[in-house]
Amino acid sequence: MITENKKSLGIIRLTAFSIGTTLASGAFSLSGDMASNGAYTAAVLVGWVICGVGMMALVMCFYGFSRFKPELTSGIYSYAKEGFGNYIGFNSAWGYLLSAILANVSFATLLFAALGYFFPIFDEGNNLASIICASLFLWFTVGLVLRGMGEATSINVIVIIAKIIPIVTLITAVIFVRAFDMSIFMHNFWGEGSGFSFLDQIHATTYTTAWAFVGIEGAVVISGRAKKSRDAGLAVIISFLCLLLMYVMISVLSMGVMTKEELALLGNPPLAGILESVVGSWGAAFVNIAVIISLAGATFAYTMLASEALYAPATKQCFPKYFLKENKSKAPLTAVIISNLIVQAFLISVFFNESTYQIFYGISVSMIMVPYFFSALFYLKIVLKKDKDIALLPKWDYTFQVIIAIFGTIYGAWLLYSSGINSILITALLYAPGMLIYIWAQKEKKEKVFGSIADIGAFVVILIMFVSSILLQIS
Repeated sequence: MITENKKSLGIIRLTAFSIGTTLASGAFSLSGDMASNGAYTAAVLVGWVICGVGMMALVMCFYGFSRFKPELTSGIYSYAKEGFGNYIGFNSAWGYLLSAILANVSFATLLFAALGYFFPIFDEGNNLASIICASLFLWFTVGLVLRGMGEATSINVIVIIAKIIPIVTLITAVIFVRAFDMSIFMHNFWGEGSGFSFLDQIHATTYTTAWAFVGIEGAVVISGRAKKSRDAGLAVIISFLCLLLMYVMISVLSMGVMTKEELALLGNPPLAGILESVVGSWGAAFVNIAVIISLAGATFAYTMLASEALYAPATKQCFPKYFLKENKSKAPLTAVIISNLIVQAFLISVFFNESTYQIFYGISVSMIMVPYFFSALFYLKIVLKKDKDIALLPKWDYTFQVIIAIFGTIYGAWLLYSSGINSILITALLYAPGMLIYIWAQKEKKEKVFGSIADIGAFVVILIMFVSSILLQIS
């Protein structure tokens, strides 16, 4: 269990952790990824508006939980369990865990693709040399995390400073070199005759914008280690606002520097090619160095996040107590080792399938959509019921809470809709095996596997999706 002596994280380190788990490959690849997916400037701007409003609503829901449900210190899992029962809560925790693990695989792949700019032996980040070195680096970060979560988050602050500098450099360079060309920006604006409808273009931005913010709730996940529960909510809000401003500026400025067609053809990471076109060849090297630092930091942060996503639910008996074992530094030993063994297995699959980082971040986003949706839906539930202190709020504040709960739920539903039926079916291949862990945990508690109609219904839905996905794969 999380005890008082572990509550050592203040708002600065919580904010740094939230930014660290969020600011990774997305910032360096979003312009190229959106362009290659068929999105033009107008759709990109609308996509950011949707993401900004929706994700802000989700962030405010997380902050609301820290105000009105401070006892729920296991983040995403505890919200779904409290609101909708054991099995749905378990799947929320399981989906969040796998999302963090898959994100780490994506980071490792792009990390060595960036290193390939300087060391050709790493090529696109998915060859044998890359996988071996990525594995060595992964277990190096495991060693750091096992020295203690507080020390780990302190190192993360230094990494964040190092990776923000090149992004600020790009924004400053585009403005002062006057590389932004309004004619290029307008050429990119509508995409008339591109063959993509405007709605299709907006859909094309969904995964990229959502990926850019996956991890924003990191401070909430480790809220059990915060000095004050509300600090975790404030840290998420501060992180979100800073990152949204940065992402929008990168997107808008990029569309005024290169045509959409040129952006779509850029190698990994696309931001390197953009800065190179503005300041020369040193710009590409500078960004690749930033990507290396950023992804090294993100791998470090997600090693913590994935282990905490396994450990925290275990403290609430959602996962088996086997994952509660700690070392002398009070780091979650078993959770760290097991979560990274799974990362290792996926890294090996990268080599044999020659997978790219986009494949893994796409699945990572799909896995986290369900936890996001149920978190927002539970917040809507407690607000409409006027649970606890919510009933005592001034009218204006209560109305505001209703609005953010509705928008957060709608955005969660939008993410599920935009992912498409095929992506949802694929996630069932990862959700279904979690049933074995769930049964293990329920047997430990000596409780029924399914304690409610909602649990049975959720299991049937996942089972149908799992079978459908298998049939889709073999057809």
